[in-house]
Amino acid sequence: MGPLMLDCQAEELLPEEKEKLAHPAVGGLILFTRNFYDKAQLAALVKDIRASAKQPIAIAVDHEGGRVQRFREGFTAIPAMGDILKNTSDNASSEAYAKACGIALAYELKALDIDFSFAPVLDINGPSQVIGDRAFAEHADDVIRLASCLIDGLSTVNMPAIGKHFPGHGSVVPDSHIALPVDERSFDEIVATDMVVFKQLIAQSKLHGVMPAHVIYSEVCSQPAGFSSHWLQHVLRKSLGFTGAVFSDDLSMHGASVAGGYVERAQAALDAGCDMVLACNNVEGAESIIDGLERRVFHAHPEDVKKGERVLSLLSSTRSSDGELAGLKSTYNNAVTLINKLRKD
Repeated sequence: MGPLMLDCQAEELLPEEKEKLAHPAVGGLILFTRNFYDKAQLAALVKDIRASAKQPIAIAVDHEGGRVQRFREGFTAIPAMGDILKNTSDNASSEAYAKACGIALAYELKALDIDFSFAPVLDINGPSQVIGDRAFAEHADDVIRLASCLIDGLSTVNMPAIGKHFPGHGSVVPDSHIALPVDERSFDEIVATDMVVFKQLIAQSKLHGVMPAHVIYSEVCSQPAGFSSHWLQHVLRKSLGFTGAVFSDDLSMHGASVAGGYVERAQAALDAGCDMVLACNNVEGAESIIDGLERRVFHAHPEDVKKGERVLSLLSSTRSSDGELAGLKSTYNNAVTLINKLRKD
């Protein structure tokens, strides 16, 4: 399975995009709001993506809820995760609310043959400019509790959980989309405040995938986590025992620029331990990665083969049939009813 996840420009595939999808370096596609008009159009687009790929392909979207929900018309309005505690009065209701959100977003995406959302956000709601109410709470215990319930909801519909942004983006102020954040805290403080969320959910076998942060934790490593073999191989794989797939954050973000040009960014992320790299919102950058990865793809090292197998395993273990979704219709309806009851605009 190819190591690159790219995007497409509109509500239908362009001829050159179909050609790229057929390239062996491409193993995924991420959808955005610009790719959506209505459900019928989106279903047709997904079908065309799979036909053009001519090989297994991961189709994903950022569909967290709140301000990060790419599809809206005809979809349940998922609240920002940070609103769950605000709109409930006790643990039981907040946990039911979180699970309902997982069920609803997974059911609606699966019904259109979209494999997963890059969710949940496992950062704490700290001083970060870009995380904020995308996070469940200000304290790790609440994040772990509510994220676990949302993941249970995803699991009800057989959707994988992709936790982000390892080891934690919530405690550093700058936005890695437009800056290169540097977190100067000690490793022990990062573990206790932020990374404990990932540690606990990995120990509970809740996470199928992880997305690292474009943040430099300067007291630990000089490279952003997504380009750091220390963070990805020593800490995530060896210390925490994570065996799932690792997806880079978007290589077009400013936080990735420290690794060089687009090809260098992709190679560095893969060498550090990412299994699939994302290149979005920059057509020329994605094309250069496709060309730059050709040798790597056609002369794959055994470790690169394992990378593709991890992503493919994530997909194959969470496929859902139409019959399975039909059997969950009542569960889905109940989840939507609860969300609409508790959600406050």
